[in-house]
Amino acid sequence: MKKNIIVAGQLSEAQRQELEPHAHLIDLGKPLNADDAEVKAALADAHGIIGSGFTIDDAFLDAAPKLKAVTLFSVGYDTMDVDALSKRGVLLCNAPDVLTETTADLAFTLIMSSARRVVELAEWVKAGKWQKSPGPELYGSDIHGKTLGMVGLGRIGAAVARRGALGFGMKVRYALSSPKPDLERELGATRCELDELLAESDFVCLTVPLTRKTEKLIGAEQLAQMKDSALLVNISRGKVVDEAALIEALKAGTIRGAGLDVFEQEPLPADSPLLALPNVVALPHIGSATSETRLAMAQRAVDNLTRFLQGQPPISPVNAEALNQQ
Repeated sequence: MKKNIIVAGQLSEAQRQELEPHAHLIDLGKPLNADDAEVKAALADAHGIIGSGFTIDDAFLDAAPKLKAVTLFSVGYDTMDVDALSKRGVLLCNAPDVLTETTADLAFTLIMSSARRVVELAEWVKAGKWQKSPGPELYGSDIHGKTLGMVGLGRIGAAVARRGALGFGMKVRYALSSPKPDLERELGATRCELDELLAESDFVCLTVPLTRKTEKLIGAEQLAQMKDSALLVNISRGKVVDEAALIEALKAGTIRGAGLDVFEQEPLPADSPLLALPNVVALPHIGSATSETRLAMAQRAVDNLTRFLQGQPPISPVNAEALNQQ
């Protein structure tokens, strides 16, 4: 018998056809909020969910008593209560690997655009202010040969570090990661404590997951340890940074600037002080937002779900132990 699967994201026609022999697909066309009557009714008979952009907690699971699997398009799962899912025997799968290189490209885009003041100067040109060659007050800073501090050195962090070391001759420091001897040999990277990394780096790039330990990891104290010429780049999660402290540091010149793809509140409010600061490059959480990568992310979710429905081990389970309870 086909299982009821709620679709909370964009699937291609080919992906739908791949799932349809095993699943009855339910498209609600709205956020998965268990307080919504239509959503609650669908959850009551749902065996699975595929997609992204929703939160699962105990209240959500109370509304979905038949739920057995959730397969995400994303690599991050900080909006999922993994313990609650595991206790109820609900499998959670994510999509690592497929977005690594694309997200690293975006990180380096933020490094380069922040260092060379690309957004600021593009707006300067559009405003008709280019009457003569820019003077020192509009100069950017070099990237090649500088020190890149990676806070976290997982798949994405390593990909960013490779771009810096091999493409721009940067010196790589890394913290809050297990030792990576292979990367140390490949890139000349050096593992150090966070305080040392902050003090030495010209670019501090955050790629750690959001956990209780990393929430507001970078606050006023850490920003004060950075060089006043340094740039902060965040492609992890907005709550890894104390946004109020960052705003003050940017206003005061404690650090030179920031390139941000993630924020404490998303979408970023139109009245956020960050939007008024010329030394901020702000993007709408587009780390993986390319046509090719989003298609691949959805395909990983489809593959995970298809294997689960056929009684096979999924490719990238987060809580494989939940299978023992089914």
